[in-house]
Order: sequence, then C-alpha cells, then structure tokens
Amino acid sequence: MQSNSARPEPTETGPAAALLDALTADAAAMHRDILDLVRIESHSLDAIGLARCAEAVRALAVRLLSEPDAQERVAGTATGPGEVLVLRYAGSGPGHVVVLGHYDTVWPTGTLADWPAGTGPDGLDPLGRATLTGPGIFDMKAGVVQGFWALAALRRAGLAAPTVSYVMTGDEEIGSFASRPTVERVCSAADATLVLEPSADGQVKTGRKGTGLARVRVSGVEAHSGLEPERGASAVHALAEAVGQFVAAARPDLGTTVNVGVISGGSGANVVAGHAEALVDIRVTRPEEPARIDAAFAAVRPRDDRVLLEIDTDWSRPPMLLTEATRPLLAVVESAGRALGREIGHVSVGGASDANFVCALGKPVICGLGAVGAGPHARHEHIRSESVPAQTALLAEILRRLASGLPRS
Repeated sequence: MQSNSARPEPTETGPAAALLDALTADAAAMHRDILDLVRIESHSLDAIGLARCAEAVRALAVRLLSEPDAQERVAGTATGPGEVLVLRYAGSGPGHVVVLGHYDTVWPTGTLADWPAGTGPDGLDPLGRATLTGPGIFDMKAGVVQGFWALAALRRAGLAAPTVSYVMTGDEEIGSFASRPTVERVCSAADATLVLEPSADGQVKTGRKGTGLARVRVSGVEAHSGLEPERGASAVHALAEAVGQFVAAARPDLGTTVNVGVISGGSGANVVAGHAEALVDIRVTRPEEPARIDAAFAAVRPRDDRVLLEIDTDWSRPPMLLTEATRPLLAVVESAGRALGREIGHVSVGGASDANFVCALGKPVICGLGAVGAGPHARHEHIRSESVPAQTALLAEILRRLASGLPRS
C-alpha cells in the first residue's frame, strides 16, 4: 500500500491529479478549518457545546458550498442532545451519495484546556511526521472538514458531482439512539454511503463488529458480615460468580468477545452486599451471535436462590460485513485510489460506527474515508497533517466517479 507519509503521485494526468494539486495548495486552509472545529468542544452529552459545534459545521458547509438546496435539522433528545444536520447539495449528474459523519466526541468539556502539547501544528509522530492534535481531531472532526472540502474541490474544478446529502450527527459516540432513524431514512434513499470515520492508516473499513451492552443488576439480602452472615445473601459474591460465566460465553474463534468493564456494589466491608451491578461490552461479527449470547446470559443462575439477577442487553449496532451490495462501491474506491497513485486496502475492525446501520439496510457503504492518524479516544489522539489533501482528494475522486450513480457488478 502506498504510504501516506509523502504526497502520492497520480498514475495519470487528468481530474484526479488536478484535484490533488488544488487540495495540496489548500492544505493550510484545511488545517485551520480542522483546528477551528476541534477548539469547539462537543462532548456527546454537552448540549451547549454540541449546539455550537453544529452551527460551526453548518457554517463551514455554507462557506465552502453555499446554502444547501435542501436541509433538515432533527432535534436531539434528553439522553442525546446533539441535533442531526442533513444538508443536501444538488449534483450535476443523477447519482445520489450520502456523506455521513458525526461531530460529537468522547471528551468531556474542559479537556482542551490541559490537552498535551496544546492544539496546533506542533507535534511529531514516532516516525517524525508532522501532526495536528486535539480532542476529537482524529475521531472525527478532521473527517468532517475533509468531507465538505471534497465536494468544494469538485465544484471549483468544474467537475461532475452527484447529489450529496451530508448527514452529520451529534450522538454517535453514545450509540446513535436519537440519530439512527434519520441516518437509516436518508441512507436508504441513496445510491451509496461514504462514512468519514478515521481510516486504518489510509485503508478503508469494510467490516465492523456489532455491539451490545449488557446491564447486569443483582439484588441480595443485607446482613452483618460478622454477627450473622448466614442471614445474608451477597449480591457481590453472586456477581463475581456470574462474571466467569459471562466471559465464558465469548467465542473469539467466531469473532465474539465479552468484556466485563465496570463493576460496582455493596455498602461497606462489614456488610453482606445487598446490591451489585456490572456493565458488559459484547462484540460480534456474525449476525446469529446476539441470540446465542442472549441465551447464554439468560442461563446464568445464582447459587443462592435468595439472590435475583437481572440482565438487560441492548444490541445497539448490528455487524457490518463486506456484502455483495458494497463490492461495486469498493471497486470505485480502489480505482479512485489508483488514479491518485495509491493502492487502497480494506480491513475489518472491532469498533462499530453508523456504517453498521447502513450495511444492515442492505445498502452499499464504505467506512474509514476520514483522517489518517492514531489515538482515537486517547490523549495522544492526532492526525498526520500531510495526509489531509490526499484523503480529501480521494473522497473527491470517489464522488466524481459516482456522479452518474453506482456502477453495477
């Protein structure tokens, strides 16, 4: 695979080369737009920050592309206050493509103030390549900015473009419960969906695990642990026994993992615990695995029949697979990459995204068309600054090739 550490050399003269040249000349402006968006903190539960960031995303679109031909703003909810922006720009060809992203981040408001090395072009990765850093820059504010610049580049060059519906959500990091209906509705009416999640070092993502979250609640009987322990039934002990049974349901050979990530309970060291709770993260690759996991968890029984164990599992995202519907779209991505001097690989990853929903609709979808960098959800989160024009040119060239719709295999 062509490394993104240097400017790729197009294998042909023509539109792709021209797009890359123009976007390379605009690199500094794109970097400024990315950092401006990063400086607006937008944690998934911060209604004020999310509203400011949504306005900034829309303002960026208007500045680069003018007012949308049609727009929709879907309000968030109490548990996911970020609104969904749907901005539609009519194309010069009959194709219709959704460019899907999110502007919320995992970082609590106030993180920016003590971010390591500040937020600017002042870092280097382990190989000495220049980076831009900041909370949410890799996942995925750089991708959001690249998405708008890609269509702007096509328009400035007078090249063909499909109708593009930008769908920007504000609750992806907490499960997309409020935005999912809008994502599914808009994407189901399009020829293809391109998702601006971070790339895998320049590769796109055609597979993602499905996700489930099990909330386990255990109710026991409290008693004094010294005077009359026999009168008690420990919820903590029962949960400890159950944890091993939950983990035993994993099937790594099938791509199914189980992680008990949070445990709490009890009220004191000298009290037989009357309550305990756990949060269990479940990842699956195969569509039939959620039913097996549900059955395995339901079969877990405390040894003490005075203890009540309740499990509520929310399967938030189905698995994303490389389907026959997506293969023609992958071929377009690969051919666009070759025109830019790159071999675009594709991978499956353990994390989930809104691409999972689109795949479950049976629609063509490619994820990981956003930034090149590292450190999602970590303090070393960064993007490689020199990769921004190349990634944006790739997206622009894909859009150009979809102007007449998605070719059929």
